[in-house]
Amino acid sequence: MWFKKKHLLPFHQITLLLLFAISTNAYSKNPISIKTKHNVILETINNLEDLNIFYCSDTVNKDSVKAFPDLVYEYHLAEISKQSPIDFDYNEYVRKYIDIYSLERREQVSQMLGLSKLYFPIFDEYLDKYQLPLELKYLAVVESALNPLAVSTSGAVGLWQFKINTARLFDLKVTSLIDERMDPEKSTDAACKYLKYLYKTFKNWHLAIAAYNTGPQPIRNAIERNNGETNFWKLYPYLPESAQNYLSAFMAAAYIMNNYKDHGIIPTMPTADFFQTDTVMVSKPIDLKLTSDFLGIDLAVIQFLNPEYKLNFIPENTDYSIIRLPSDKIDKFVKNEQKIIKQTNKTTALLNNEQEISKTNKITYTVKDGDSMHRIAINFNCTIKELQNWNPSIDTVLYKGQQLVIWTIEN
Repeated sequence: MWFKKKHLLPFHQITLLLLFAISTNAYSKNPISIKTKHNVILETINNLEDLNIFYCSDTVNKDSVKAFPDLVYEYHLAEISKQSPIDFDYNEYVRKYIDIYSLERREQVSQMLGLSKLYFPIFDEYLDKYQLPLELKYLAVVESALNPLAVSTSGAVGLWQFKINTARLFDLKVTSLIDERMDPEKSTDAACKYLKYLYKTFKNWHLAIAAYNTGPQPIRNAIERNNGETNFWKLYPYLPESAQNYLSAFMAAAYIMNNYKDHGIIPTMPTADFFQTDTVMVSKPIDLKLTSDFLGIDLAVIQFLNPEYKLNFIPENTDYSIIRLPSDKIDKFVKNEQKIIKQTNKTTALLNNEQEISKTNKITYTVKDGDSMHRIAINFNCTIKELQNWNPSIDTVLYKGQQLVIWTIEN
């Protein structure tokens, strides 16, 4: 049973149907297999593990872990749909992702709810500026789990997960030191421009949303193969798997972000409150690690507030750059700014950062046929000298089955 905006039932009828569904199990369905095992959201949710800015607290009521009859989800999505030009449909595919959010990944949903307090006001401001549906903010839940530092395995970056060439189409600056895909405001502005373009292209929000994930061409191909059909669910079998799952995950994200209380989930607020921060203009190089030492702030907080600086270093700018800090630390920064600038050494700052990053993930690698020190160093983005330092007992000649300790580098 699918709700349509023109055929919403009165609440008392909904209640009677709900009682019927509970008593007869009328809405039980065979689960639909999603071959990607929900990778469309699991990768981004897992990125939250690297965002070390949350208070450690029990924000999930384990006694409230339960699933509801389908009619409950259908009703709540219909309520969202009534307030939006986007149709929030309910079906087995959407249910799969609701279960992931409400049953399997409750702790991460709690963290995303906390982050939403910081980023949803920014998203709303830009969506309103471009006259786009405010519900599009839930796309960022699917894209990045609201983590501005998120980097996907395909190289997409930031809250809105832009790849480098797409980012440059929207004038987002990406260099070896700065990545504006991680800037909350600049990336949101770019995402709004892209979404507006996609809607003008397809005149259909379901297709525009799917195209945000795959690009326009696969959507055009599916439409052409089906004689101009534009109903997303009719095109579903002909779309790339990532596009199929993406719209379903978006609708499930909208559901959970609006109905988390029903599932006993409480927002976990991050230690860094975006709205208790301020900015300072700087034109000289600044070492963010040095800044954290001078101000007595955890470096993770400064990284969270300034995600666009890829290597914890603000380069010299012919105009000026912006650093965002907790409001109560602004005066201290201004008083110590010249000391920080004087002590900042670009080479030292970047080398220190690379050493810190290179030891984020220790793995044990088993040598295979054809391996050499050079080949392993190239594959793991390190040097032969580093391999020798990590494995002081090894020779330059390797043998099959030998185990090496390697610290992987995560950009």
